[in-house]
Amino acid sequence: MPNPPRRQPNVVVFFTDQQRWDTSGLHGNPLDLMPNFDRVARRATHLGHCFTCQPVCGPARACLQTGLYATNTGVWQNGLALQDDAVTLAGLFNAAGYHTGYIGKWHLGAASHSWDSGGIVPAERRGGYQEWLGVEALEFSVDEYHTILYDNDNQPVTLPGYRVDALADAGIRFLQRHQEQPFFLMMSFIEPHFQNDRDDYPPPDGYRQRYTGRWIPPDLAALPLHEAARRPGEPILCGGSAHGHLGGYYGMVKRLDEAFGRVLDALKSLGLDQDTIVLFTSDHGCHFKTRNSEYKRSCHESSIRVPTLLCGPGFEGGGCVSQLVSLVDLPPTLLDACHLPVPPAMQGRSILPLLRGQREDWPEEVFVQISEDGCGRAIRTQRWKYCVMAPADAQTRAGAAHTYAEAFLYDLQYDPYELHNLIDMQSHEPVRQILRRRLLSRMEGIGETPPTILPAPSRPSGQRRLREDDALQ
Repeated sequence: MPNPPRRQPNVVVFFTDQQRWDTSGLHGNPLDLMPNFDRVARRATHLGHCFTCQPVCGPARACLQTGLYATNTGVWQNGLALQDDAVTLAGLFNAAGYHTGYIGKWHLGAASHSWDSGGIVPAERRGGYQEWLGVEALEFSVDEYHTILYDNDNQPVTLPGYRVDALADAGIRFLQRHQEQPFFLMMSFIEPHFQNDRDDYPPPDGYRQRYTGRWIPPDLAALPLHEAARRPGEPILCGGSAHGHLGGYYGMVKRLDEAFGRVLDALKSLGLDQDTIVLFTSDHGCHFKTRNSEYKRSCHESSIRVPTLLCGPGFEGGGCVSQLVSLVDLPPTLLDACHLPVPPAMQGRSILPLLRGQREDWPEEVFVQISEDGCGRAIRTQRWKYCVMAPADAQTRAGAAHTYAEAFLYDLQYDPYELHNLIDMQSHEPVRQILRRRLLSRMEGIGETPPTILPAPSRPSGQRRLREDDALQ
């Protein structure tokens, strides 16, 4: 068993944006982009199957702040504000005597309260964090070598260096200032998200050249640019926009990992490494315009699976957790690890019982909501991915629909890169029936009104008819 902390554990959340799970060497990336992540994950606790519950920025961030699914936070799409009275991680750690701090991208203050004011987030919209150095959306307010955040008094603070380093340095200064008291710090990076104003992934100088033309993930190598993203007359190229973007994207990931290492070094230098829980995770992934006309907002692994680890008190030697874990499970996990009560309203659950071998009651699937640029719901089991989408003419309200149609079914055991959609295969109808019931149960379990799901039309496939037992995997 790991040694107990010498005091109440601190918490640092290292939160990236739009980072694919397979940027990690532990997931097969051969480019050594994340040696610090890989090293710590092997030593501590690696959540090898961690998934966002909303593959878009604002809603996913609301889930991480509250432990609730997005339709219950009021932030079911970008541009909506987290409710002023929301029960957040900051509020809960404040009540426990922690000093709470937030640095970086927020994306929960609502457009009407921030875009016109240069990215300023009013105090009442900051989720309860005591110390603030943030902005509504870094990708709109600054570029990669011009970082401006706003402090508690809404005064602009210009930080030197490449944007990842600027935020990491600010986080290290926070650690040094508050080393004598328990703290909760969330560092929210924009990387490796694209720069909106020029549709580019800008890495530090010299890093793009290191990785351009190098390894391309198998799903991207096999998939063309999505029809909705292709201009008339443009040639059909596999990889979506990846050939033009992966060099910069990988360069951003590399610098993030270097910054992660520097934060860990700072904790060790300050004598805080044995007393500090560190969470590394991301809000969603990136499919480089292969699944739809942009980069996320789909049920596919490239959109929803994220690299995640936990280290520090309670997590050293935890190994690789094979169970499916959701972003909503991370808030109760942090509270539980700090011996703080988990509010009953939280819809995730702590993973600490998994580390003690208590796996009997753990859910057999993760549940995903899609509520922007299309309205859908999905579940992901160890073997299956099943997704329904609202028809284009369906009525939607607050990110939910009364009617959905079956859209995707993947057998991940035989098709891990989701290249063969089985939703209309007659052979898989028993599987669809089971998964449809499981999806409806998850929707009802989080408070959604059970919708009508229109079955996909079946066509003969020439394959043997699967049994219902196959859907239980």
